[in-house]
Amino acid sequence: MIIHLKYFIPKSFSAFTFYPFIFIKNKVDTTNITLIHHEKIHLKQQIELLIIFFFLLYFLEFCWNFIRYRSWMKAYRNIGLEEEAYQNESNYNYLKTRKPYSFLKFHFSSN
Repeated sequence: MIIHLKYFIPKSFSAFTFYPFIFIKNKVDTTNITLIHHEKIHLKQQIELLIIFFFLLYFLEFCWNFIRYRSWMKAYRNIGLEEEAYQNESNYNYLKTRKPYSFLKFHFSSN
């Protein structure tokens, strides 16, 4: 379910997903199929990780990346869960062919 929620999402981001909801900052982005697809990939990841482990992994990897890169944006972009979503956000058939736990290959790849 897609919900337009202007003030909930941090300034530098367009959307936030918390199963089963996709929160979109700008109303115009509610029709952005690439952004929606990116967030749907996160929905699939959250289901696989029982939601709580998704956020735990996300947070821990962000912290580790921030220590490594000393940059908020670089830390965010190098989270394996984000890498999978960014690399496949324009492949609209990806969720139909995606194997379970596909995000793991992004966690073990060299950055």
